[in-house]
Amino acid sequence: RYTAVTGTAELRAAIAKDLKERKGVEYNPQTEIVVGNGAKQCVYQGLMAACGEGDEVIIPAPYWPSYPEMALLVGAKPVILETKVQDGYLINPSDLDRCLSQHPKAKVLMLCNPSNPTGGVHSTELLAEIARVLQKYPQIVILADEIYERLVYTSDGKCTSFASLPDMFHRTITLNGFSKSHAMTGFRLGYLAAPARFAKAVATLQGQITSCASSVSQAAGVAALRDVGEEWLLSNVEIMKSKRDYVLGELEKMKDVEVAVPPNGAFYVLPDVSK
Repeated sequence: RYTAVTGTAELRAAIAKDLKERKGVEYNPQTEIVVGNGAKQCVYQGLMAACGEGDEVIIPAPYWPSYPEMALLVGAKPVILETKVQDGYLINPSDLDRCLSQHPKAKVLMLCNPSNPTGGVHSTELLAEIARVLQKYPQIVILADEIYERLVYTSDGKCTSFASLPDMFHRTITLNGFSKSHAMTGFRLGYLAAPARFAKAVATLQGQITSCASSVSQAAGVAALRDVGEEWLLSNVEIMKSKRDYVLGELEKMKDVEVAVPPNGAFYVLPDVSK
């Protein structure tokens, strides 16, 4: 049967519980969580809720190719914020400040952490610096794509939720799902967690686009959050880390191929083959 457009109450409650316990962010499962057909749908609908015709969307580069196309689809203009290899392809707060000051029409910052395609992970300290810059630009909504947050290879394995930072909850739309953390790609199950004004807008849009996500996939999502233990998830991270190390080792053997910034998250490697 169809479920509610926003997802089953059981799944939304499980998502809210997971976000509170693991990430330190508290959402009302009835009004602040929307389950979609994959995180990709949630990203697009989040953009539609946060900006529109004539607005600008700041997209740090390198970026997932869908981000600028989605911005164009909602009538906004993508503005590319180049990152530097010396910064680990992470957002430099000073560069962000300069970019925002030059683009008064900007309404959204896309923040993919861990990054697709670099595998870079913004530390808690760096995210806090970014948040301090954003305090100067209260019109900016942050679309925090955290789909890879379960795949982090740093010693502490930490990926801070941007919404958990001081004064950022009310302006952050968090995007996540089950494809990367639980290898459930074909189930097409993602979610958006955001203040009620954004979640309501997204639910209204989704109700006229696809309605609910598959009820079968939603039941699988509940099982993933309820029955899959932390031990399995951590062992999966170790498997992915060993694969990362193998790829880096093989690339190191190749002439004129350099990986200046080894990835600390996700499952991407960005080699430099310009030589």
